[in-house]
Amino acid sequence: MDMKNLNDIEKKNEIDFIDCYSKEEMVQQSLMETDTASSSEESSEGKLEKGDENVGRGNWSGRLDFLLSCIGYAVGLGNIWRFPYLCYQSGGGAFLIPYVIFLVLCGMPLFFLEISYGQFSSLSPVAVWKISPLFKGVGYGMVIVSGIVCVYYNIIITWTIYFFYHSLRAVLPWSTCDNQWNTQKCYIRGESINLTHSSVQSFLQFNSSEVNTTIAPQPSGNVNETSNATKVTASEEFWQNEVLQITEGIEDLGVVRWELLICLAVAWTVIFLCLCKGVKSSGRVVYVTATFPYLVLIILFIRGVTLPGAGAGIYFYLVPKWEKLLTFQVWGDAAVQIFYSVGMAWGGLITMASFNKFNNNCYRDAMIVPLINCGTSVFAGLVIFSVLGFMSYETGVAIDKVVTQGPGLAFVVYPEAVARLPISPLWAVLFFLMLFAVGLDTQFGMFETMTSAFVDEFPELLKNRKVLFTAFFCFIEFMLGIPCVTQGGIYVLQIMDWYCATFSLMLLSLTECVVIAWIYGTDRFYQDIELMIGYQPCMWWKICWKFITPVTIAFVWLFSVTQLSPVKYGNYEYPNAAIVMGWMLGLASLLPIPICAIIAILREKGSLVDRIKKLVRHTEDWGPAVEKHRVRYLQTLQDSQESLDSVLCTLH
Repeated sequence: MDMKNLNDIEKKNEIDFIDCYSKEEMVQQSLMETDTASSSEESSEGKLEKGDENVGRGNWSGRLDFLLSCIGYAVGLGNIWRFPYLCYQSGGGAFLIPYVIFLVLCGMPLFFLEISYGQFSSLSPVAVWKISPLFKGVGYGMVIVSGIVCVYYNIIITWTIYFFYHSLRAVLPWSTCDNQWNTQKCYIRGESINLTHSSVQSFLQFNSSEVNTTIAPQPSGNVNETSNATKVTASEEFWQNEVLQITEGIEDLGVVRWELLICLAVAWTVIFLCLCKGVKSSGRVVYVTATFPYLVLIILFIRGVTLPGAGAGIYFYLVPKWEKLLTFQVWGDAAVQIFYSVGMAWGGLITMASFNKFNNNCYRDAMIVPLINCGTSVFAGLVIFSVLGFMSYETGVAIDKVVTQGPGLAFVVYPEAVARLPISPLWAVLFFLMLFAVGLDTQFGMFETMTSAFVDEFPELLKNRKVLFTAFFCFIEFMLGIPCVTQGGIYVLQIMDWYCATFSLMLLSLTECVVIAWIYGTDRFYQDIELMIGYQPCMWWKICWKFITPVTIAFVWLFSVTQLSPVKYGNYEYPNAAIVMGWMLGLASLLPIPICAIIAILREKGSLVDRIKKLVRHTEDWGPAVEKHRVRYLQTLQDSQESLDSVLCTLH
């Protein structure tokens, strides 16, 4: 090797060959200074709640806080109202094969990736991009998606509160046709001989695993043979005429539904009270909100399987249809379901992991939460279809004529089935309490993502004003949600849902995976993980992060794009201006990526290539936030550098 090449190596690695040992002395001095700072920091820990090791941000108070928060965040409404229908439609028990495959290839690797680097850095989705500042826009994209979804996700909680209120009476209002909102088209399924062979009326469909949905009424020709007039079930008339009071289209939003506005205010008040102290308050709440849905599911399951016809419903749900596995649609649906249900690329997992103590076993948590999420989806299907089997037995209407998904299941079909049970208000109250708790947990993760992102970016301004800042954000989100509680609000909600996260989440997640696996490097990332949990995971995760998972995400994105069509609501077609607004919402979370990259490049000095090289590398202050762990981190960097120094010094 000639001297010219050696000089190039010296410049690239910034190594002083005049004295190979002088660098080691400098590093040791740096470590001593860091250790001194660590001691000073430890002496101030008494100011925080007992057990906190992060003076700046605090930590989860209990051992199970993080695990329960992740379970509550990942197990969302889609597990209850989307997966059961998708499983039945896509081959029953056979659907579990592609579902589990994509869980292993995409869901678990991405879950492990996000909570690992979130825990390692103790930073929110924006500040965490010290790992590669050129891609800081990915963090802003996550925050924007969570912010938009927070607006309309709380509308679903609003509907749940409204149904819960109406469940607190002796006779459920959607069980009869003698209410002021009922029309002459109203009927009780199974009571009219002429209607026993009719199918389900127009209902809403929420085509999503978590919150990415498609709401559309599906008219299906329920016709009275005598009058030739379309009939509508009592439960659907309650939904359309009383809850929504829906207008003809987005051009006519009508007036604000004051009852829903009050419920929306209640929902945001609950969110504020649970998150006003950050993870210190939400960490306690999740012990109830994350476990209560399982208690209700077990109770509803026990009640469901004891009903006549339940066995037929469960058989209808799980009977394998192996030929379905030969269709591309089934594999695409399984991939999309996994991607949205586990909660990647929303920023919530990174945020919650950032409040972990540094040595928390994130590897164990990354295995537990996706498996619980998957199991919950399957179990929820048993609960739903056992009751639908009972309704089919009672009414004589085939299960495939009443089964649906989304709000059509949660606010039309299932309430109709519950109304036929003895002591029906009790089961309705339990069901809507469960939906409320499930929605609340997911909302916690998304909302905390927004507030923590800004607090971490502007700590001097917001760190000591987080309660006030949380109240401010709740108010802003409340105001943005008001158009969704007008009479035509569901048309607005449909646009927000249809476009805001359909394709952007995949691109955010793909960028995140590629940057960490190929730019930061899996070898360095494995050393970071070892620093936290004491050992390096098996090679499988490296292979996934570098090859399998990016390819899988690309497949999911292509499938989603090919399935994307202009937004509709039943037979109603949106005007072009509304569609343009939808695309603007969809692009809002992607635009920060190039914008932030360009701004970062312009702020740097040097040639374009030098600027980019500097920005793709992690910053000098990247690493553990707590100084005592930063000492260990710097030591690993020193050990790695010493190996290289030894070789280069010998060559010199």
